Amino acid sequence: MTDRPWLHHYPAGIDPSIGEIAYRNLPDLLSRSAEQHTDEVAFRQVMPNGMNGALRYRDVERLSDDFALYLREVAGLEQGDRVAVQMPNCLSYPVVAFGVLKAGCVLVNTNPLYTASEMIHQFSDSGARALVIIDMFADRLDQVLPRTSIETVVTVRISEFLPKVVAGIIRATQRYWNRTLPDVNVEHTTLRDALDAGGDRRGNGSSVGTYLDALGPDSLAALQYTGGTTGVSKGAMLSHGNLVANTLQMLAMCGAHIRRGEETVLTALPLYHVFAFTVNLVGFYHMGGHNILIPSPRPPSNLKRAFENYPLTWVTGVNTLFNALLNERWFVEHPPKELRASAAGGMALHQPVAERWREVTGTPIVEGYGLTESSPVLTFNPLGGTIKDGTIGIPVPSTDVRCVDEDGNPVPDGQPGELVARGPQIMQGYWQRPDETEDTLRDGWLHTGDIAEMDEDGYFRIVDRKKDMVLVSGFNVYPNEIEECIAGLPGVQEAGVIGLPDDKTGESVRAYVVADEPAPSASEILAHCRTHLAAYKVPRSVEFLDELPKSPIGKILRKDLRNTVSVGAQPGDAPGGERA
Repeated sequence: MTDRPWLHHYPAGIDPSIGEIAYRNLPDLLSRSAEQHTDEVAFRQVMPNGMNGALRYRDVERLSDDFALYLREVAGLEQGDRVAVQMPNCLSYPVVAFGVLKAGCVLVNTNPLYTASEMIHQFSDSGARALVIIDMFADRLDQVLPRTSIETVVTVRISEFLPKVVAGIIRATQRYWNRTLPDVNVEHTTLRDALDAGGDRRGNGSSVGTYLDALGPDSLAALQYTGGTTGVSKGAMLSHGNLVANTLQMLAMCGAHIRRGEETVLTALPLYHVFAFTVNLVGFYHMGGHNILIPSPRPPSNLKRAFENYPLTWVTGVNTLFNALLNERWFVEHPPKELRASAAGGMALHQPVAERWREVTGTPIVEGYGLTESSPVLTFNPLGGTIKDGTIGIPVPSTDVRCVDEDGNPVPDGQPGELVARGPQIMQGYWQRPDETEDTLRDGWLHTGDIAEMDEDGYFRIVDRKKDMVLVSGFNVYPNEIEECIAGLPGVQEAGVIGLPDDKTGESVRAYVVADEPAPSASEILAHCRTHLAAYKVPRSVEFLDELPKSPIGKILRKDLRNTVSVGAQPGDAPGGERA
């Protein structure tokens, strides 16, 4: 195995190290950008019908200061207290998130679609003392709060900070047409009142400076809970230094493709997810970008007005988002004219999707890789350098990555092994889980649980999740490979693959398929697989579904597919199912 062969493939101008970091903490990085771009638009919330509103950098800076003062001087929180934030992409999110960080508190991002039991788990596990929640889902609080440590609740409107007439229309539609505004039956403060209270403190001479002086690179910034795609969700402890370093690492790999003060980025992925948080929220804010916030990207037609009305230069997403857009006639017929590049992460980018995206938009789409535990970016295909489809690129600056065997020894180039990594972006550990921290962080290396291969140039390719691997007659079968094969067949929109117990082979492969019209038959799918895959990799059965279970960012949840089988379904039992 050649030591760090990727160093030879950094494009000109990209240093293999990010060097000494000039920012003491995240608010330091954010505030310097606000000073430089004070009058420019930082965030714009765009609704499906095109209604929108915006905040300038100076607005975000002032309002987040006010919220920080509210948390510390009105709500009585202290440095290190956890604040859960539960809202979709909207103008309130950066105000609240930046305010939590400026207060010296710890941000606990929470999916707004969580059930009461999921909320109880995350709030109780984190020990959150305060919650900021979108009012559309506040009806769950009466059953949640008594089982948590939450003392302060702040409610947010989706129409917050939008122009008065627009906000009134949205509010009336929610209340009288959609009926999506439940009564809030617990003691709470509205965001507007909280900001007014913090503003009063600022007017009387209070400042966030004293809170910021206490925050260094090792101070805890966020408890970012893992997706729970393979087990119980855990809180990854991300420090200010972790998140600042990863922001600079990601931007370094993009080189001149992200120009200061000139980019307009589409943020359809939820900001409460670590990918969008670091890349879209912090990264583009640091570069003075114009961030287009989409509260709900489903159905993909919700994005139409954003593409039509704004000169989007960047799109970030997951494979399912790019695939969905490519299946929209309006997008294919009128692709964005100003687009410079797109970045994919969160799940494997299928080669047919990457090729068609380039064909339709005429711009590069590059795949990267990371985890919640790494803030999240570990590798990226370098813009301005060699982009290798089917790979996750090369390690970002100041990062080491290896593929190792069960004993932790590096495997030869081209051989599969567990991907391990070390660098300044690696988490401090799992919140209150020392045993799992010790198992995941060994001798300074993060063990990702992903199986990967490194080629002679230092480019990595994810083979699959270690836990998702299927063992057929002693052979390792990786669902990603089969899913990509099936997705290349005309008429297939999406595919998900899992392993099932099998008396003869130990496990067998089952494929779940979402098809377009004209839809291929199960026999045609299996014949396609036999042409392109070894016999032991070919699915034993194919099931057709209307949709596949997905995480909030669009990652296919194989554990949910397995759960469907575990409650009694057998091959061929699902509606529309066919067996070979």
